[in-house]
Amino acid sequence: MSMTTHQGRRALITGITGQDGSYLAELLLSKGYEVHGVIRRSSSFNTSRIDHIYQDPHNNKPNLKLHYGDLCDANSLSHVMEAAHPHEIYNLGAQSHVRVSFDMPIYTAETVAMGTYKLLEAIREQQDKTGEEIRFYQASSSEMYGKVVETPQSETTPFYPRSPYAVAKVAAHWITVNYRESYGMHASCGILFNHESPRRGETFVTRKITRAVGRIKMGLQDKVFLGNLDSKRDWGYAGDYVEMMWRMLQQEEPDDYVVATNRTISVREFAEMAFKHAGLSFDDHVEFDPRYLRPAEVELLLGDPAKAKEKLDWVPTTTVEELAAMMVDYDLELASREKTLKDAGHAMPEFSGHDQ
Repeated sequence: MSMTTHQGRRALITGITGQDGSYLAELLLSKGYEVHGVIRRSSSFNTSRIDHIYQDPHNNKPNLKLHYGDLCDANSLSHVMEAAHPHEIYNLGAQSHVRVSFDMPIYTAETVAMGTYKLLEAIREQQDKTGEEIRFYQASSSEMYGKVVETPQSETTPFYPRSPYAVAKVAAHWITVNYRESYGMHASCGILFNHESPRRGETFVTRKITRAVGRIKMGLQDKVFLGNLDSKRDWGYAGDYVEMMWRMLQQEEPDDYVVATNRTISVREFAEMAFKHAGLSFDDHVEFDPRYLRPAEVELLLGDPAKAKEKLDWVPTTTVEELAAMMVDYDLELASREKTLKDAGHAMPEFSGHDQ
């Protein structure tokens, strides 16, 4: 695999405050990159996943810089591009919750699809101005396969999106391919299957489950309500998957890759693993709630990562059992701290676990 020199290289990450963005920032900083992140202006702090990078006593922060910007605002993206002057761009920013995309389809399309258009145009303008190549990573999604036409799904499997989020991701994927073919841009798409971690948002089903396991174990709640327990997913560890994003941009030629474990289990099986790890019974604490069903369900996703293994020399290193245990252990500790504060009389924010 062809590698570039990393010291002194600059990377720009949209969605740096998200799960994937935080792991990717850590990875790139460890390789000597100067990392720039795009964050949206908010009245409250939304940088909790990357705060530890700033708080590291051995890091005086010269290699991590944050810029206000928004994928819906082309002008802000151009300003960030000029300020960061990146060699590599990782587009991880989006309204990424599938169920919420049914409630906010227009906003989802604006951030996911149109945001990618605007970012690619900003890159093209910057390259025309400077004459320097900018390598681009687009976060594509296994949700694009939707109502799957073959199993397992590979880079050549036709897309059949089943949500506004998935439709927007298909548009973003194909416009990235189009810019690669039309303008010779070094633009690659990573078709990532479900990837989780203790940093996963609490409204995503895996984290909703492990968060509930922790709170149930500590006596802070008794039940968790879930939607389709029979849907099957190919679940990996986000910390593993960001390595693949980076490897794609180190290739001489851009391309598209499926990133997956080639193993699928149901939501029910994941929940059973999580409860068992904490010494609890799934049957005693999990109930079905039709409110969490999607208008159009995706029943089965199973990725074939053979191309990534062959061309990028990559295989996932964390099993779904290890992933579930890692997330439960984190959320047991979180719930323990929550209980300590509650017992001391401090008010804690409610955990609702909505929006599976």
